[in-house]
Amino acid sequence: MSPAADRGAARRRRQLTVAVKDAFRDVNIQLSLLNRRFGGRVELRDVDWTCLDFINRHGPLTPTELARRTGLHPATLTGILDRLQKSGWIVRERDPEAADRRAVTLRGVPERNTELFQVFAGMNSRMDAVCERYTEAQLEVIADFLLRTADAGQASAEELARD
Repeated sequence: MSPAADRGAARRRRQLTVAVKDAFRDVNIQLSLLNRRFGGRVELRDVDWTCLDFINRHGPLTPTELARRTGLHPATLTGILDRLQKSGWIVRERDPEAADRRAVTLRGVPERNTELFQVFAGMNSRMDAVCERYTEAQLEVIADFLLRTADAGQASAEELARD
């Protein structure tokens, strides 16, 4: 490949990389708006919904583990968990095996998840339609990209927490 072709290929790659980053920012904005509207529908603050989704996806887990993984201060998390429990979204269960009798495990309430699924039904249907346009191989690449992006976001959040 000639030097001019190399420069053109490098420029095109930079343009595509910027386009991907810009598109991801647009996705972030739209998902933030969706989550805010969703939260209003089910009466959950943004941070409450984030914690509930984390518990539903990665639980059961302890409040300490949730605080560590979300980067929330334990005192802030206590208020969030109180609201989630009072609204019936989670339960705090005593851990009979723990040395500390105060230890609890957080679990989502599966019966409440049907309400979440109903509110997100439109988005889930639209995502199914988007995914139908891609081959299995393309979906594997997209899934890999999104997982790597999530890892990059987590590493960046952890880096900011250390500063």
